[in-house]
Amino acid sequence: MKKYISLLIFMAAPFFVIAQNIKLEGIIKNEAGEPLEMANVIAFKKGTKFLQSYSITDAKGNYRLALEQNEAYTLKVSYLGFDTQDFEINTNNTTDSFTKDFVLKESSESLSTVEITYEMPVKIVGDTIVYNSDSFTTGTEKKLEDVLEKLPGVDIDDNGEVEVEGKKVQKILVEGKAFFDGDSKLATQNIPASAIDKIQVLKNYNEVAGMRGVTNNEDNIAINIKLKKGKNKFWFGEVNAGVGENDKYIAKPKLFYYSPDKSINLLADFNNIGEAPFTRQDYFRFTGGLRGAVSGSGTSFNVSSGGLGFMTTQNNRAQEITSKFGALNFGLSPNKNLDFNGFAIVNQSETDLFTTSNTVYNNLNLTESSEKNALQNSKLGLLKFSTTYKPTTSVHIDYDIFGKISEQTEFQDVTSTSRSADTYKEEKPASLNQNFNLYYTIDDKNIFSAEMQHLYQKDKPLYNSIATLQPFLVLPTSDAESFFDIIQDKKITTSKFDAKFDYYYLLTPKSNINISLGTTLSHQNLDSYISQNLDDGTTLEFNDPQLTNDVVYNFTDLFLGVHYKMVSGIFTFNPGVTLHQYITKDTQLGTENKVNTTKVLPDVYASLQFKSSESLRFNYAITTQFTDIDNISEGYFLNSYNSLTRGNRDLESALYHKYSLSYFSFSMFSFTNINASINYTKKENSIKNNTELIEIDRISYPVNSNLADETFSASFRYGKTYNKLKTNFSANVSNSIFNNIVNDEMIKSESLSHNYQASIATKFKNAPNFEIGYQKSFSDYSSSNSETDRPFANIEVSFLKNFILTADYSYYNYKNTFESSSSETNNEYSFLNANLYYQQQNSKWEFKISASNLTDNTSMNTDSYNEISDSNSTSLYFIQPRLWMFSVKYNL
Repeated sequence: MKKYISLLIFMAAPFFVIAQNIKLEGIIKNEAGEPLEMANVIAFKKGTKFLQSYSITDAKGNYRLALEQNEAYTLKVSYLGFDTQDFEINTNNTTDSFTKDFVLKESSESLSTVEITYEMPVKIVGDTIVYNSDSFTTGTEKKLEDVLEKLPGVDIDDNGEVEVEGKKVQKILVEGKAFFDGDSKLATQNIPASAIDKIQVLKNYNEVAGMRGVTNNEDNIAINIKLKKGKNKFWFGEVNAGVGENDKYIAKPKLFYYSPDKSINLLADFNNIGEAPFTRQDYFRFTGGLRGAVSGSGTSFNVSSGGLGFMTTQNNRAQEITSKFGALNFGLSPNKNLDFNGFAIVNQSETDLFTTSNTVYNNLNLTESSEKNALQNSKLGLLKFSTTYKPTTSVHIDYDIFGKISEQTEFQDVTSTSRSADTYKEEKPASLNQNFNLYYTIDDKNIFSAEMQHLYQKDKPLYNSIATLQPFLVLPTSDAESFFDIIQDKKITTSKFDAKFDYYYLLTPKSNINISLGTTLSHQNLDSYISQNLDDGTTLEFNDPQLTNDVVYNFTDLFLGVHYKMVSGIFTFNPGVTLHQYITKDTQLGTENKVNTTKVLPDVYASLQFKSSESLRFNYAITTQFTDIDNISEGYFLNSYNSLTRGNRDLESALYHKYSLSYFSFSMFSFTNINASINYTKKENSIKNNTELIEIDRISYPVNSNLADETFSASFRYGKTYNKLKTNFSANVSNSIFNNIVNDEMIKSESLSHNYQASIATKFKNAPNFEIGYQKSFSDYSSSNSETDRPFANIEVSFLKNFILTADYSYYNYKNTFESSSSETNNEYSFLNANLYYQQQNSKWEFKISASNLTDNTSMNTDSYNEISDSNSTSLYFIQPRLWMFSVKYNL
C-alpha cells in the first residue's frame, strides 16, 4: 500500500507549485449606477491573443479575474447593447489583489455594425449557455466526452451519459439535428473532439415552442454541438485500426456529413479487447427519444418483456468480450416546415464470464459457495424514423416509429456446494412503438395538445437446466434419469395504447388551468409449460394445470385530471388532482376475474427560482402501481435450477407516496456548481413475495403486504472551478426497509449504502495536467457489511512537441464481513491503463501505443443483497489480463 500512497503524493506534487496569482475584482454598472448581470470581462496578455482569464458578472455586477504576476494585460469589458471598454493593466510589483470598477455606456450603433473581435469562453443568452471549446481544451482531447469533462457545470456519469448542473441531458444535437435520439452516450464516445467549435447547453428545453410557458421544463436539457468548419457542406471523420498481442484487434471507422438541409453519421466498431460500444444495458434503456404519452398521470403500469434476465459485466470487464457494432443516423429538412430524422443500430457481442461467489442465507444460517462459467451471445437491432411538421407557428406535429429486436443466449456451467448444473437461456424480444403528437395554439388564451402512443411487444424466452438435483416436489419429474433435464417454454405478447388530450386555458401570461383526459388500454397473452427431456430421447410433458399457463390479461385506465399553474415572482406553484377508473380482467383456469377500482390521486409541484441558475424544487405525488401479466399468472414458472415462481390473480394495486426536494445552483461568476436532493418513498399495500426456502432453493409467489416499505435517499455534489484547478466532491446515501414473508415468517430487512468521492484536477493550457481523487464506499445489509477504498489518479502530458501521454490509475481495497459467521473477505487490486500518442502538427495520421490493465490484475469484487431470499452475496469476477495494442488513426 505504501508504494501506491507514494505514487499519489508524487502525482499530486504539481498541485502545490502552481504560480502565484493576482486577484483583480470590481463591479460593472451602467451610467445609471445599476449593476449589469452577465457582463463579460476578459484578460489577454498584452500584444497577444492569449486568453489568461475571464469572468461573467453576478446579479450584483461583481467580476473576478486571476492574473499572473509581472505581466501586462489588455482587459475588454462588454455587455450586449453597450460599448466595449478596453483597459490596460500591469501586475508588476503587485503581490495580492486590487480592484477596478467599470461603467459602460449604451451603444449608439446598431447591433449589425458592432464588431466582436474576441471570443468569450462562455456566453449566456437567456436559457442558453455557449461554451467556446478552444478556451477549455489543450489539444489532447480525443472525443466529445473529453471536452465536456473540462466545462464548468458539465459532468459525464459512469454510463457515459451527460449531466448539466446535476440534471441528465435529454437530447444531443449536432448542428441542430438529432444525433441518435434517446441516448447521449453514443455522442460522447464517438464525436471527434477536433471537430467541435461551440457547445450550446439549452436549458428548459422543449421542442414545441407553444408549450414552453405552460409546462414545467426545468429538468429538460439538450446540448447542441456546433462544428468547426464554416463551410456550407462538409465531410469529416476518422478511421482507426489496431492490433495487439494474442490476436487482439480494433477497427473503428467514423464518417460524418453536415449541410444546412441534411446530415449523415456512420459509426462502426469491431474489437475483441473488451471495449463494448453498445451493451445489453444500453439496448434496454434506449428510449429512442419517445415521449411518455401518459407520464405524470399517477399510474404506474410498465409491461415487462417476460424475459429471464442475464448476468451482466461490470465496467465492461470480463474474461473475454468480442463486439461488432454499426450505426447510421440521418437528418433531412426538405423545407423549413418539415424535418425527417432517424437511425439504425446493430450490435453483436460474445462475452465469456467466470465468477466465484459466497452467499449467506441469513434466515437459514447457511452459506453456499459457487463457481459459474458463462458464455453469452447477443444480437441487438434498433430502427427509428421520425418526422416533424410545423406548417405554422401555431401547429406542431410529430410522428415516430421505433423498433427494437434482439436475440440473446447464455450457456452457463454452475458448480456449488449443493449441486452442479448446466443451464441454457434464450430470449428473442421484439417491440414496435409508434408515437403521434399534435400541439395547437388556438389563440393567446387557448392551447390544445394530443399525445398518443402504441406499443406492440413479444418475447419467447426459453430456459433449460440440466442438474444433478431437482428439489421441487410440485414437478412430477422422472427420477430414473441420469440428470434432471428440465425445459421452461414461454410466450408473451403485449399490445398497449396510451393517449392523453390536454387543454390549457391561460388566465394570465403567468397562470393557467390544465384539463387532461386520457387512457391506457393494455391487452396481454401469456402461454407457458414445463417439460422434462428423458434419457431415451422422449419428452415428459407436465400437464398439471398448476404447471401450465394460458392467460389473457386486460388493463384499462380512464382518467380525468385538473391542474393549476401559477408563477408569481420567483415562486411557481402547480398543484393538481386526477380521478382514475381502473378495470383489470384476467382469464385463466377456465374462469374470468374482473376488478373495478376508483382512485383520486393528488400531486403538487412547487419551486423557488432565486436566480436564473439557482432554484429549490419540491415534488409530491401519489402513484398507483399495477402489475402486468407475469405476476397474475397462477401457473408455475421455472426461473432457474433453484427457483420456482407463480403469480397471484388476486393481487391488488399498490400506492406509492413520493416526496422529493431538490436544490440546484450554478454560478458563472464563481464557477461553483451545487446540487443536492432528498427523496423519500413509502409503498402501501405493496406487492411482496411469499417465499418458501428449501435450503438454497426457493418457491415464491407475490402477495399484497400491509407492512409498508420505505426508501430514503439523499445526494450532494459540489464542484468549483478556479483559474487552473477544478475540484469536485460528491456524497450519496440510500437507506431501504423491506418486509418479506420467508417460510411463513415476516422478515424485516434493511440495507444502507453510502459513498463519497473527492477529486482535484489541474487545467493548464500547455503544462502537464493531473487529477487525483479518493472514493470511499460502504454497503451495510441485515447481516453483513462491506467497504471499498479507491484512491485514483489521472495524468495527461504533452512532450517533445508531437507526443501525448495519458494514464489512469485506480487502487481498490475491498473488505466484506459476514456477522453471522464472523468471516471476512479481503481483496486488494489495482488498474493502470496508459496511452502514448504521436502526431505531427497538421498531419492527418496519428499513431498510438496503448496498454490496459498494466498491473495485470485478474479479478474484481462486487456484493449484493437479495430481499426475497434474505441473502447476502459477495462475488469475485475475472477479467482480461494485461494487453498491449498498436493502432493507427487517419483523420478524413
